[in-house]
Amino acid sequence: MNDARRESISSLFEVVATLERKWANEWNSQNSLGFSKTHILILDLLNNEGPKRPSAIAEKLQVTTGGVTVLTSKLIKTGLVKKTQNETDRRASQLEITDTGKELLSKAHRHVNEIIEKMFGMLSEEEIHTLSKIFSKCLFGS
Repeated sequence: MNDARRESISSLFEVVATLERKWANEWNSQNSLGFSKTHILILDLLNNEGPKRPSAIAEKLQVTTGGVTVLTSKLIKTGLVKKTQNETDRRASQLEITDTGKELLSKAHRHVNEIIEKMFGMLSEEEIHTLSKIFSKCLFGS
C-alpha cells in the first residue's frame, strides 16, 4: 500500500470514528428515554424475532452473555422485558418484550429517525446507496 492510499484510509477512519461519536452524542444529548442504544437494540431484536435466550441475544449483538445479563436486568426491572420459560426446554429461560417495552421501542424509533434525519437528511438516495455499498464491502469483503 502506498503512502497516499494509507493516508486516505487513515483519514477515512478518523471521519467514520467521528461520525460514530457524533451519533452517540446525538443519542445521549436528546435521550429522554433513559436507555442506551444497546438496550434499544435488545428490545428491537425481541420485538422482531420473538422470545430469545440470553445466549442468542449475546450472539446476535456480538456481546458477552454477562453483558446481556447486565443490560436485560434493567429492562426486566422496568417492566420492558419479561423472563419466561422456553416451551421446548423448561429448564431454559428466555426473554420476551412486553407491551410497555413495545411502547418504549416505538418512542425510540421516532428518536432514532430524528437523529438519522439530522445527520443524514442532506444525502441523496444515490449517496445513501453508495455509502451502504461501500460499508458493506468493508464489512463483508465483497
